[in-house]
Amino acid sequence: MEEKQTELKSSSTTITRRKFLVSSILMVTSAALAACGINLGGGATTGGTTAQPEGKAASESPKAANLEPTPACGSPEELTPAVTEGPYFTPNSPERNSLLEQGMKGTRLTIVGYVVSTACKPVAHALLDFWQADDAGQYDNKGFTLRGHQYTDDKGKFTLETIVPGLYPGRTRHIHVKVQAPNGQVLTSQLFFPNEAGNAKDGIYNKALLMDMKSNADGSQAGAYQFVVKV
Repeated sequence: MEEKQTELKSSSTTITRRKFLVSSILMVTSAALAACGINLGGGATTGGTTAQPEGKAASESPKAANLEPTPACGSPEELTPAVTEGPYFTPNSPERNSLLEQGMKGTRLTIVGYVVSTACKPVAHALLDFWQADDAGQYDNKGFTLRGHQYTDDKGKFTLETIVPGLYPGRTRHIHVKVQAPNGQVLTSQLFFPNEAGNAKDGIYNKALLMDMKSNADGSQAGAYQFVVKV
């Protein structure tokens, strides 16, 4: 994971209180991917090659559900909660916004979101480092499968293409992430999925880390989340 980051450029742009409504996720995700030349209905493109994950996740795709609004910006209480890193983090992951690989099994998932400050200002060039289990609930601890980092754009926006992670004993479904504003502190956290039976039994689970989710007509999933960090 990169420790040194470029200096954050000042911005007068302010993001107001934002709630990702499930009914609007598909529109937001489609617009973001269209700008990158990616079609939600087709395979994710990586370097001109179409990566088509095979099969579906072990459980059915979660149903769409509304979440509580993101807390209004302006106080430390709204910071995205930190949770344990767990035993499977690997530093120096490759820089990429798509973790898909040819022949990868699983339900395709695209997550779109923002990194903002407690003043609701977008955090440009914030680092996000993601890692997760594969469709069978296994982590790649020798290489960088389903591991990668990226940076937000000038509007604090990020897009991650991946698969819905599989389950393994003792944990609910989740994706690990580290978030760092330029020259800021590292936030280590996890993203969770709504309507998972394991959520209530998982001691690490935090409902403030639930993604908004949308099931797409092609069987893929769309998610959204906004990180609030110290800058």
